Amino acid sequence: MKLILLKEYEMKLIETTYRTFSGTKKVIEIPNRRPTQWIIYQDDKPAFYVDLYDLSIESNAMMNSLVLCAKKSMESVLAKINKKNNINLSLIKISKLGVKKKIKTTKIEIDLEYLPEEWLDYSL
Repeated sequence: MKLILLKEYEMKLIETTYRTFSGTKKVIEIPNRRPTQWIIYQDDKPAFYVDLYDLSIESNAMMNSLVLCAKKSMESVLAKINKKNNINLSLIKISKLGVKKKIKTTKIEIDLEYLPEEWLDYSL
């Protein structure tokens, strides 16, 4: 039997630079991203990885319950987590108007943690 302890999740990601009306913006993205995968930013820096269908990780299972089962948006769940724990979690938005142009992409490797279970509660 093989036991793996996953505290951090090293991922191969893409850093993409976009040009928008407000200037250039660098964004960390998941290649071949599924709609249930998210990179969560803390204080405007990529810090956490969430996959709502990877239920083998307790924090992902809790987020699955909070987002999918409760039919709430990821943004509203993060707002409640922020308020409850006095932290600054967010999702990155490339452009407020939806107008963007990809300038450059670079492959990067970054260590992302799972969301701490103590921040989450099934009844946020």
